[in-house]
Amino acid sequence: MDRSGTEYACIQGWGLFDGPSDDASVAAIASWKANVVRVPLNETCWLGINGAPSQYSGQVYRQAIVDYVGRLNAHGMAAVLDLHWSAPGTEKATGQRQMADADHAPDFWRSVAMTFKGNSSVLFDLYNEPHDISWPCWRDGGDCGTGYQVAGMQDLIDAVRGTGATNIVLATGNGWGGDLTGWLANKPSDPTGNLAAGWHMYDFGGCTTLSCFDTQIAPVSAVVPLVAGEFGDTDCNHNFSDQTMNWLDSHGDSYLGWAWDTFDCGSFPALIKDYSGTPTAYGEGLRAHLTSVR
Repeated sequence: MDRSGTEYACIQGWGLFDGPSDDASVAAIASWKANVVRVPLNETCWLGINGAPSQYSGQVYRQAIVDYVGRLNAHGMAAVLDLHWSAPGTEKATGQRQMADADHAPDFWRSVAMTFKGNSSVLFDLYNEPHDISWPCWRDGGDCGTGYQVAGMQDLIDAVRGTGATNIVLATGNGWGGDLTGWLANKPSDPTGNLAAGWHMYDFGGCTTLSCFDTQIAPVSAVVPLVAGEFGDTDCNHNFSDQTMNWLDSHGDSYLGWAWDTFDCGSFPALIKDYSGTPTAYGEGLRAHLTSVR
């Protein structure tokens, strides 16, 4: 599942995680039979630039992530590190952008890759949810009408591979991660072959039916590994999640439910009521499914 918090707590100046990050909290995730956790990262905090709060950024932030990944791995779970919030120039990363910025994102990925290369239980999700850009821009970056120079997926892969890291990388689709229709035609080059397609889908719009999955998602899944880095329901049930997980299982694909956080599942896909792992009505679906298939 996804463990939200490390993308925003630091830059807002009140912490590193939203909720506990100790061994007991990781054991609670493992108790659901999860085998992978996605950790959203903040570019400004990781690099310690642009006036990020010093007590929560730079080496402090990086070490907190290293330690958390170590706890996940110790409990038999892989970690997906995701560039979630980013910002160009002298701006702070306080939210999602259309695509990664050329100013800092390559440096971010070089640093992350140097930190975790050699650990095959760490995957790199190159950019959270590209949106409102063309497919050529998604791949190649440049002047994309975003108001800043974009680093495309190819730039980010090159930054990772330039360090010698061979970790699996995810290139998540366009359209807030939900559009894979141009993925194969714009597939980036990865000399290691360790490239997967990322896909995000929720119950509130886009490609939400099984027929759409068959038409738009299955062709990508047939060519490269597919990871649903985010999915979920926003109305405290798990109907959409159930159909999505069953479809992904039938195609041999991977998935991570959003999110291991204690918000109101009526307006946010919150899996838990508390950090000991008590599921919400929505979270009951993911927990039951994981325990049935693992």
